[in-house]
Amino acid sequence: MANTYTQIHIQTVFAVQNRRSLIKPEWKDELYKYITGIIQNHQHKLLQINGMPDHIHILLGMKPTQSLSDLMKQVKQDSSKWINDNKLTPEKFSWQAGFGAFSYSKDQIPNVIKYIQNQEEHHKTKKFNDEYIDLLKEFKIDYNEQYIFKQIT
Repeated sequence: MANTYTQIHIQTVFAVQNRRSLIKPEWKDELYKYITGIIQNHQHKLLQINGMPDHIHILLGMKPTQSLSDLMKQVKQDSSKWINDNKLTPEKFSWQAGFGAFSYSKDQIPNVIKYIQNQEEHHKTKKFNDEYIDLLKEFKIDYNEQYIFKQIT
């Protein structure tokens, strides 16, 4: 798109179905590389990815050529297929429906990158649901408790 100039930085957060801890340390880096490839193939720029066994955070620079919902659908669909095709979990893998998305200005990016890099340390003191609700509150996003990611079953 000629004469289109943007600077769109988005952090997305999404969880494994039923918040099961299925993402294993042995293959999480390969999963992150695979997701990076999906994002780059759609002409977006991955700035940081990390997570925990039950959820992922992605910080990206988005091009306005695709909706965020379409990108997240592709990321979740393709990464689920990759996990299942490679038989990385004992049962069928899927992501929960929905995701969180939070926008940032350029000067906030270094702090968001550090935050995502330090997920393991961060979650020693804070549960995922608390982290997610804190993000929703920080960004003043109205939400309905019944639609927050399901607790681990």
